[in-house]
Amino acid sequence: MTALNPTFAKLGVRDEIVRALSEDGKEHTFAIQELTLPLALKGDDLIGQARTGMGKTLAFGVPLLQKISTDTERPLTGAPRALVVVPTRELCLQVSSDLAAAGKYLTVGDRKLSVVSIYGGRAYEPQIEALRAGADVVVGTPGRLLDLTQQGHLQIGGISVLVLDEADEMLDLGFLPDIERILRQIPETRQSMLFSATMPDPIITLARSFMNQPTHIRAESPQSSAVHTTTDQFAYRAHALDKVELVSRVLQARNRGATMIFTRTKRTAQKVADELAERGFKVGAVHGDLNQGAREKALKAFRTGEIDVLVATDVAARGIDIDDVTHVINYQIPEDEQAYVHRIGRTGRAGKTGVAITLVDWDELARWELIDKALGLGHPDPAETYSSSPHLYEELDIPKDATGTVGPAKTPKTAKRPPRDSAEKQSRPRTRSRRRTRGGKPVTGHPDTEKAAANGKPATNSDTDAETAADGDKPARRRRRRRPRKAAAAAAAN
Repeated sequence: MTALNPTFAKLGVRDEIVRALSEDGKEHTFAIQELTLPLALKGDDLIGQARTGMGKTLAFGVPLLQKISTDTERPLTGAPRALVVVPTRELCLQVSSDLAAAGKYLTVGDRKLSVVSIYGGRAYEPQIEALRAGADVVVGTPGRLLDLTQQGHLQIGGISVLVLDEADEMLDLGFLPDIERILRQIPETRQSMLFSATMPDPIITLARSFMNQPTHIRAESPQSSAVHTTTDQFAYRAHALDKVELVSRVLQARNRGATMIFTRTKRTAQKVADELAERGFKVGAVHGDLNQGAREKALKAFRTGEIDVLVATDVAARGIDIDDVTHVINYQIPEDEQAYVHRIGRTGRAGKTGVAITLVDWDELARWELIDKALGLGHPDPAETYSSSPHLYEELDIPKDATGTVGPAKTPKTAKRPPRDSAEKQSRPRTRSRRRTRGGKPVTGHPDTEKAAANGKPATNSDTDAETAADGDKPARRRRRRRPRKAAAAAAAN
């Protein structure tokens, strides 16, 4: 970081927050933080626009923590004083973690300032208990926030600071009606901040409806590229049947670190993860078909380095904030240029370099041309490329002896385990010991047996004996089918 960027302390941030950030290696501000902090610390409403990975979380997190910890009009009592609304569960966990780390030295009486995350896919009870225990800052997704508010467990009538993070993504996911319902329950005297990588018209309209003369701050000039200039971008026209082979070579490029692979569908994400695992790569998957526990486990393994390849869909990948991602691979091209920006923003973060590779199938060429034109990438007609193409090895610095496998097959982090007792169920012989009863007594349908049952005598016909034998060591006798009485009588008359 250059000396041109001021420190957090120089911008007037509290000593407790500065100390926590310094311990995390964050002393100097990024561009979006340098521009927003002076206004946000004064309590002004603002709209922050910057590319993914430019430090938007601390741009609103630092003034949020300072505001609620020094507010004399609405002191901290355990009721929520700040609300951060995010589009996805993963982003909810990431923002909660960042805010908790930045505010770890802030205290309220004899307790620490508390940050609680509220999101779907998890049981309600632990989140309700956390709210009852005291929540100074609440970070949540719109659906679960609205549920707990309507149930009376979440009280947002005392909110002093409201933040909408990744607002463009919430628009894409259809959360705007839920957000408007939440806004109606929050006091009008509050500080509001909205952050987004892109700023479509509906977001601007929303901002004007709930914000008080906000200042619109862009971290770059309007002519700046929508993606990081430190990211080298490549586009190849690849055949669907050769994509896994091609990706296997890319994953063996020199100096490759943590890598994210994006797909458009959940099924493709799991399929790619399984095939790469069979080729020996340490891979995990994050997509909507997995429960929240499995997704968190895969993300944790990716952050800790237990796996170095993560296959994800667009929605599931929002909020994955890892600075050391060196490569991003678009296995399937995104829906539009905004999704492309968010995908590519996973690498080249915080001033580091990165590599972005997009594989374009023949039926995706038309959409890719639109994305390329909108962002000015300069790759409207990607070169036809296969896993054996020499230019692939040269451009991405792949060893010439790289093959489609790197070792024995591994189990992907998201593989479903078979039921614990499946082996027992397969080896256990099936037995049938059910009996027909009427009035609590056995009935077989045979006239003599029914008469015996009516007289209180035990049923002793061959059908009952056969079923009983099935439970013992002797083989069960074959059950004989009897003709109805009317048919028997007709046969006798003839």
